[in-house]
Amino acid sequence: MKVSTIPAAKPQRKRIVARALGTTLVAGGLAWAALSYGLPADKGGPVATVADEAPGYAVEDFNYPQADKILAEQGIVLKRGDGHITLANCADGTGLLQVRARQEANPICFKTTGNSGWLTMEIPAVYLVRGNSYTTRVDMTVGTEEKSFDIAKDAWTPVGESADEQGRDFMLMEIRTTK
Repeated sequence: MKVSTIPAAKPQRKRIVARALGTTLVAGGLAWAALSYGLPADKGGPVATVADEAPGYAVEDFNYPQADKILAEQGIVLKRGDGHITLANCADGTGLLQVRARQEANPICFKTTGNSGWLTMEIPAVYLVRGNSYTTRVDMTVGTEEKSFDIAKDAWTPVGESADEQGRDFMLMEIRTTK
């Protein structure tokens, strides 16, 4: 029986393969280091940081836009909302939620859009709310007591002092609507 043997590789060939492998590993390591740490950019060259040119991230905080201006001009504190209930001019048309408060000669109106919405605010001495085509609920407070009222569609609903046996002034805190 004949035994086959594999001839040993020549020592010179082993050295060439080892050098090539070593050179490849060193080059790969340098490339990895350059990408990991970054290379210094030439100030006058074409390299620019993309993050410096891109706009920042937009993070929604749900604060009412221009609330400070509305407070200064109209005396209404609007805090936060989802954008589906917004302050409106009552002369803009029909389909608006209307709020009557003792300190205001005219109603305060809100436009509702979308399938649902919410808006937090502070409007003192609210006594009537006129609903629109949405199912609407308002949350009010007097002192530490909280009370919610369901608002009739397309009709005036007594809330706050006009619905309170003691006639206390309630502050409107939140409006929630659904279609």
